Amino acid sequence: MTDDVTATTTPRPALDPERTDLLAELATARSALTATTRDLSDEQAGQSPTVSTLSLAGLIKHVAAVEEGWLRFVVEGPSAMNYDLPDGVTWADLESGTAREFPQWAIDHEKNFRMLPGETLAAIVERYEQVAARTEEVVANLPDLSVAHPLPEAPWNEPGAVRSARRVLMHVIAETAQHAGHADILRESLDGRKST
Repeated sequence: MTDDVTATTTPRPALDPERTDLLAELATARSALTATTRDLSDEQAGQSPTVSTLSLAGLIKHVAAVEEGWLRFVVEGPSAMNYDLPDGVTWADLESGTAREFPQWAIDHEKNFRMLPGETLAAIVERYEQVAARTEEVVANLPDLSVAHPLPEAPWNEPGAVRSARRVLMHVIAETAQHAGHADILRESLDGRKST
């Protein structure tokens, strides 16, 4: 860059201590998760070394999708999370695996736990980094972490329940940390290495 070119960026608002702490904790959990993939090939990152179908790349895809979905909820409200069922399909059908048709959101959810053909670990991690940057932008620009929306109707949501942006962030932190622990086990199962 030459001296006569000036880059312009929109200054980021100064964060209050609570937002700073929450985002720092989330960054720590994200780092613990992605560290489990250090020095792995795409093939290794896509392997499921335990009895479950979990893979390291799949965990990162899942956590990225969860974080992205919840932050969309913070901005857009319950319309960001659509759990509609196809005509004639009940929650019992879906839960038992006997539904004649599965909703796209359920299919996408399952795909997020696996590294699909053509996907690379680098691209999955890059997408996660983009989701993280968007989260930080949303959190920085919220008028208040108490901003809340009703949860969408779903069997796992209590009727009438609401979630604040603060509670969403705490949920995303917990989900990320939980899956970072799963990722440690997967990494040790792959090659005996610990990520920490």
